[in-house]
Amino acid sequence: MAPLLEIQNLEICYGKARVVKGVSFQVERGDCVAVVGANGAGKTSILRAVMGLVLPAGGRIILNGVDLTGRPAWERVTGGVGYVPEGRRVFPGLSVEKNLLTGAYRVAEQKKVRRSLSRIYEIFPRLKERQRQPASTLSGGEQQMLAIGRALMAEPELLIIDEVSMGLAPVVVNQAFQLIHRLHNEGLTVLLVEQNARKALQVANRGYLLENGEIILSGQATELSGHPDFVGAYFGRQVQVK
Repeated sequence: MAPLLEIQNLEICYGKARVVKGVSFQVERGDCVAVVGANGAGKTSILRAVMGLVLPAGGRIILNGVDLTGRPAWERVTGGVGYVPEGRRVFPGLSVEKNLLTGAYRVAEQKKVRRSLSRIYEIFPRLKERQRQPASTLSGGEQQMLAIGRALMAEPELLIIDEVSMGLAPVVVNQAFQLIHRLHNEGLTVLLVEQNARKALQVANRGYLLENGEIILSGQATELSGHPDFVGAYFGRQVQVK
């Protein structure tokens, strides 16, 4: 069976700056894959290309066997992808419930929308309590719950999460990763891009370490976190590209 998501020799440039350099990886159905690396490594650029928000300079992005390279962003949603962007990006003036409903704008069957909404409120009781409040009144952690809930509204096959821990208190970060672990255990395929590599690799089953736009290490998450090259990438040792 083909991977759910396959990235082949991806190249991304901003002007003359080549920020992603021939990156290849895949996400199998049922996986939780973490792409980790320091700030500026190219992680978010990869996700923006996967979501159709950046046009790659080269390479291919294949979802469910369909080459989506260069095709419009909305085709990712119809192809079964939910996306939690960096910085959450909720709609501050809309209520919590209306924010959630924007995640199901392409779902025609209202019964399915109501079922999804009930499930989100079961996962996030705090959002149910605040369903009529404007999103701007929520804490950072609650806004992150809202962003994840919105991405789940269309019942995606693949959930892509960009920097879930950004700007959150440690206790909220722990809760966010516990949620990712729960969703994966319930059968959802997850692609997680994260600067907090230790936390990401604790919930992932496979990981890729990105440095300066290149994958320098890959393998099972449990093995990756203890690898000397992983330690080197984060604490200044010289790393050999593999």
